[in-house]
Formats: sequence, structure tokens, C-alpha cells
Amino acid sequence: MSDNGTMQKEEIFAKVLRAGRRTYFFDVRSTKANDYYLTITESKKFTNEDGSFYYKKHKIYLYKEDFEGFREILDEVTQFIVEEKGEEVISERHQKDYKKEYEASAEEDGNNQTDSFTDVSFDDI
Repeated sequence: MSDNGTMQKEEIFAKVLRAGRRTYFFDVRSTKANDYYLTITESKKFTNEDGSFYYKKHKIYLYKEDFEGFREILDEVTQFIVEEKGEEVISERHQKDYKKEYEASAEEDGNNQTDSFTDVSFDDI
């Protein structure tokens, strides 16, 4: 135990994935029965108005009996995303001219998103 009366969690195995403002921590922990489970923590960095930083964290606890189902669904949904949208990152944050490209594409397709609602034609209904 530590000085404040809490148990120190032994680091059994750990991996870190740094992804821009987000960091993902994969930590193997031990149950009271000395079995292992996985914690996945997403930590996202934010900036206060005064320039100081703070982090928001979200954690998932994943136990062995759920590994197979979790892996199957994760594989399925990631495969769906890649098949539908490809591996290229498409976002305003990653592409500075994203809005220009999107608007130009919409105009070429005849779906100009910048038109006002009153410009809608109901002749096709």
C-alpha cells in the first residue's frame, strides 16, 4: 500500500498510442483473483484560456470473457468504415481546404449545400 492507504496497481504490460491531441493507453491489470483484464484509456489534451493544459480521460474495462466478441465487432466496424470511406482522413481539421473542396464537389454534383431553403424546387415531388 502507498502512504495514502490505497493499493498501488502493478504495471503488468502497457502500450501507448499517441494520435495528435489524443493518447490511447492499453494497460493490462490484475483482478483480486489474480486474473488479467485490459483497460483502454483515451486521454485528450485541451487548452485553457490562460494557455495551461488539462486532460479529459475516458476508460473502458475489457475482461477476457468479452475479448472475442469485442474483437469481432471492432474488426467488423473498422472494415465497414474503410470499405465505405477508404483509409484517407477526410475532415476539416486535417485538410485546411476541406470546405472549399466539399462545396466545389457539391456544386459539381448539383447538390450545392450553400443554397438557401427557399431555392428548393418541389416540381419533382
